[in-house]
Amino acid sequence: MRSAVPKVLHPILGRPMILWPILAARQAGAGRVVVIDGPKRKLDGVLPDGVELAVQHEPKGTGDAVKAAVSHIDPGAPVLVLNGDVPLITAEVVQGLAQAHEDSGAAATMATMELDDPSGYGRVVRAADGSVERVVETKAEGDASAAELAIREVNTGVYAFGGADLLDALNGLRSDNAQGELYLPDVMPLLREHGKSVAAHPITDPTATLGVNDRRQLAEVTTLARRRINERHMLAGVTIVDPQTTYIEADVQIGRDTLIEPSTFLRGQTTIGENCRIGPLTTLIDTTVADEVTILQSYVTGARIDAGALVGPFAYLRPGAHLHERAKAGTFVEIKNSEVGAGSKVPHLSYIGDTDIGEGTNIGAGNITANYDGVSKQRTTIGDNVHTSSDTVFVAPVSVGDDAYTGAGSVITDDVPPGALGIARARQTNVEDYAKRRSRK
Repeated sequence: MRSAVPKVLHPILGRPMILWPILAARQAGAGRVVVIDGPKRKLDGVLPDGVELAVQHEPKGTGDAVKAAVSHIDPGAPVLVLNGDVPLITAEVVQGLAQAHEDSGAAATMATMELDDPSGYGRVVRAADGSVERVVETKAEGDASAAELAIREVNTGVYAFGGADLLDALNGLRSDNAQGELYLPDVMPLLREHGKSVAAHPITDPTATLGVNDRRQLAEVTTLARRRINERHMLAGVTIVDPQTTYIEADVQIGRDTLIEPSTFLRGQTTIGENCRIGPLTTLIDTTVADEVTILQSYVTGARIDAGALVGPFAYLRPGAHLHERAKAGTFVEIKNSEVGAGSKVPHLSYIGDTDIGEGTNIGAGNITANYDGVSKQRTTIGDNVHTSSDTVFVAPVSVGDDAYTGAGSVITDDVPPGALGIARARQTNVEDYAKRRSRK
């Protein structure tokens, strides 16, 4: 990966890579999930609650990794082994392997697939009866013969074992290969030597076990995962006008009959209700959107937008912004850590920061709530049914009462009582014949 970040912590559509197979295992019904980490325990704090951690102190191969988890293995239960770098594996694939293993009665069942280009994968060598005889690794020159390299059926790195069978076979692993490592597939011939059978379970979807070893492959699996996510939403009743330019991360939720326009990015823990219109050219991050909301060409992060509200075009809603029902944040409006009451409007060219706006209020063009005094943030309070004129600046802390007005171009530094008109500007003076006098000079 050419990265200081561990491979399995590289994000794919809002989730670290390692979480994809973990969640697939849990959705498939795994009773316990154990993750093998390195000695620096870089996965601490990333794994979901309830996931157990085992430590492989040296990188001595997949067999050694599983040996690091032997204290977590129940001899009386089936054990499935997944790779942390196969983010496209699904609960259905995991369930299918578990069921095939149970049906076969084998000591081990290997998930396999056939590839037109099997380069880099371990080849599956079958016995005469169709069972798996062994897996030949191809990581280094000399690991496999020419005949073995011609085999197209490959090991996916996904296995099911009987717990006791796996524990017994792990003790017999040897590192007599070009890499000097303990390979987990080498338990297959060991099991056969003890008269136990090894079955194969072909997977028909070759994308399900695609691994990630570099940034190119990371982009490939991200594209496939994005397509799956978009299709899931469309099948659930969401209209995505152009799936090719729509990026929806894994944990986003969208209600039915919502329309997603092109070039829209929905990220993090974003939740969108029904009958909304989002986009085009819109980004939502960790934002909660209720029903029948319209957001046009805007950037919204950490905000809450209630039913029937309108955002944009070209609005910027920052963390803590809360638009109540039927509120509006219009063109070139920035709102941060503020409440905009039901039916209130901030139509254009305004900055609203650390402010509480009541219901039915109209904020004129070019208004600013000056919330920072050079030391700390201060709040502005604007009541119900207030009408502020253009180019009004509110110097916090300041309060404007219900039904009040402000004059255009005012800098409001004192509270405005309910129903009053607040004006704070110099009187205009006109100098007659100024242009003529200037030209004479």
